[in-house]
Amino acid sequence: MLDLTERLHRAAAVGMTASVWAQEKPDAVAIHDAQGKRGFFEVNANANRIVRLLRARGFRPGDSVALMCSNRAEFVEVLCATLRGGFRFTPVNWHLTADEVEYIINDCEAKALFAEPRYPAALSTGAPGVRLKVAIGAPAEGFLPYAETLSQFDGTDIDDPVLGGAMLYTSGTTGRPKGVYRRNNALLVLPTPGAPDDVQMCAGPAYHAAPLAFDVRAAINQGSPLVFLDRWDSERVLETIEFYRVTRAHMVPIMFQRLLALPDEVKAKYDLSSLRYVIHGAAPCPPEVKKAMIEWLGPIVHEYYAGSEGGAGFLIDSHEWLAKPGTVGRLPAPDAVRLLDEEGREVTGRNRSGMIYFKVSAIAPFEYFKDPVKTAAAHKEGYFTLGDVGYLDDDDYLFLTGRTAECIISGGVNIYPQEIDNEIIKHPAVEDSCAIGVPNAEWGEEVKVVVTLHPGQEPTEALGADILAFARQRLAGFKIPRSVDFVEELPRSPAGKIQRGKVRAPYWAGRARQI
Repeated sequence: MLDLTERLHRAAAVGMTASVWAQEKPDAVAIHDAQGKRGFFEVNANANRIVRLLRARGFRPGDSVALMCSNRAEFVEVLCATLRGGFRFTPVNWHLTADEVEYIINDCEAKALFAEPRYPAALSTGAPGVRLKVAIGAPAEGFLPYAETLSQFDGTDIDDPVLGGAMLYTSGTTGRPKGVYRRNNALLVLPTPGAPDDVQMCAGPAYHAAPLAFDVRAAINQGSPLVFLDRWDSERVLETIEFYRVTRAHMVPIMFQRLLALPDEVKAKYDLSSLRYVIHGAAPCPPEVKKAMIEWLGPIVHEYYAGSEGGAGFLIDSHEWLAKPGTVGRLPAPDAVRLLDEEGREVTGRNRSGMIYFKVSAIAPFEYFKDPVKTAAAHKEGYFTLGDVGYLDDDDYLFLTGRTAECIISGGVNIYPQEIDNEIIKHPAVEDSCAIGVPNAEWGEEVKVVVTLHPGQEPTEALGADILAFARQRLAGFKIPRSVDFVEELPRSPAGKIQRGKVRAPYWAGRARQI
């Protein structure tokens, strides 16, 4: 008889890990969400029903299924159905406008759309290829009701599963989003049973690559209950960790910053001792912020460096990071990355910045869906780039210095804004920082920082002068901001990355040149 790990490996090859847990612990809770709770048996049965619904409508392996809903049980059920039915799963960002949603549904060639009516942008789409529309949680005109429709189908395991995959759209700061497409659905990580008391929390939007991988799919693979939060609320996160005895969570740096900003008396109210593993990535984390999180939670904070397109295996724990503050990890293999200069030449030696190129995965290479030009632009001789710039130190640890797309060029000198943000964020009044280049008649661009303040801080001229003085003590002369602007909120992508282009755009409005 096969042991549990081998059964999970075999089930994963056809997208059926949820079936294993439905057999192992059918009455155990699989998902806690705002609507209540749902067990492993029901999640698995509904996944089978969705496959049968899609097949009854003529869908075949490789067809695209789009989903637009909040963090709730139905998200997991549709995902599990596509994984075992051979379909291509595209979750859609519900922050997008109707035009942006329609673009993605059309571009991914969705034939089915599962949507939550609380997001009108999904209901108004005129995507002509969609043949089946299903409403989740509430009725909607032109949509079949989710629960009632599924009740007409058999919930037992399908006997001919086919492994499906996901195609997510990147959240770039310019142009239309790009679908990250893999022609095969190879498994990059094999599932293993979690600890008996593991509880996974998903505090970010499940439609994004990182929560989808580290929270949702991890819980499915490990058989751990998944606690969904529908929206971010800093104190509620702490309350949730205590109430459900959460052991594992994925976060992004802005979440760290908001948790740290809570009053000490609020942080002290909650017992967080159940936490054993917190992993973060998706955006650069200011070293000061990460150090404060380690001091608060203990050495349970881990970091990865990758993107929707993939990565090279950079992963670092708290102990290693404290010895190299600011790094995203050590080079996992001699040929894992290449650093190239602006002319595409190899950067030689250590401590010299270049554009970071990851080695293309031999198991699951990617392309940008229906866009060979963008695909070719991102690849070079068996490597691909996310547009990040960084350097390797003498011990082969990688440090990020910025993104080429966001590089400030002042007097012909490249200035990487992330380095500035990492210092400005240390000012006691600053909650969040975004350094940008703004027009300067002489130098082309000069550095400005746009900041949000901690609650109780007032945006005054004196405070702006103090922030600039603070910067002068910490930055090289050519990196020091010339001015500070205050805003109530900075735009961030679902991944947690500051959308620097959106912050920068108003300062360049009406100009023919943007540099």
